[in-house]
Amino acid sequence: MAWIVLVVSGFLETAWATALSASQGFTRLWPSVAFAVTLTLSMAGLAYALRTIPVGTGYAVWVSIGAVGTALVGMLFLGEGFSVPKALCLLLIVAGVVGLKLLH
Repeated sequence: MAWIVLVVSGFLETAWATALSASQGFTRLWPSVAFAVTLTLSMAGLAYALRTIPVGTGYAVWVSIGAVGTALVGMLFLGEGFSVPKALCLLLIVAGVVGLKLLH
């Protein structure tokens, strides 16, 4: 169960990072509210998961899901541009996360 919560919390990290950008420095109400809610849920899920998953592994997985997810949202929906080198770098991050999970 902790791993499921950790993965969901990682996706929520993508949501709060995207909402933070959309809030334009907290000058837009609804993106700012979305940021606060998703940040709180993401942190609560991480805290729950870290009760049974080692902190080094759990935090690395959480951050990686958030980083890769946010980069993909930027490339696919926010016009940040896609390139093969970017995709390869994201695949390296995913490979590292899979390695951590397998070695856990």
